[in-house]
Amino acid sequence: MYNCSDLKKGLKLMVDGEPHVIVAFDFTKPGKGQALYKCKLRNMITGSLFDRTYRSGESFEPASLEDRDMQYLYQDESGYVFMDQKNYEQVTLSAETLGDDKYFLIDNMDVKVLMFGDRAIGITLPNFVNLKITQTDPWVKGDTAAGNNKPATVETGYTLQVPSFVEEGDLIQIDTRTGSYNTRVKE
Repeated sequence: MYNCSDLKKGLKLMVDGEPHVIVAFDFTKPGKGQALYKCKLRNMITGSLFDRTYRSGESFEPASLEDRDMQYLYQDESGYVFMDQKNYEQVTLSAETLGDDKYFLIDNMDVKVLMFGDRAIGITLPNFVNLKITQTDPWVKGDTAAGNNKPATVETGYTLQVPSFVEEGDLIQIDTRTGSYNTRVKE
């Protein structure tokens, strides 16, 4: 069981029988009375957000979630298909469930699929992924008025800011936690 002092951003807990994650957290100690813990919670099944205030002394049940090692196979009209490498069971997640994580999926990539009971509700990507630049403006030597970064699109359709020396066809490393350019990779 968690108590109020354990509350922090990213903590997964059960609220009304469903798993939720804390996306924002604020602690308030009024002059009189108990301390208040204001949390913005996201339902991990529906994606809905809501605010809830807790008083010190309350306790919470940890979310009963399981990470399963799976491999991303392909995308079709029903969603993104993953396969459990132990029992070859397949699960499908929608684009809405994946959010921006869908832009970092590469065929045969190993990921952790978050399971609530027998239901897949999200994924955990590796921290870094290598993707090829498919479209960006060419770099003009001496063009420093525009700054050091320019927009680029990678093979999955994701658009991000990259340094001006990066060209079409380059392989770059992207931090999946922030969606930002990390480094250029030698092929």
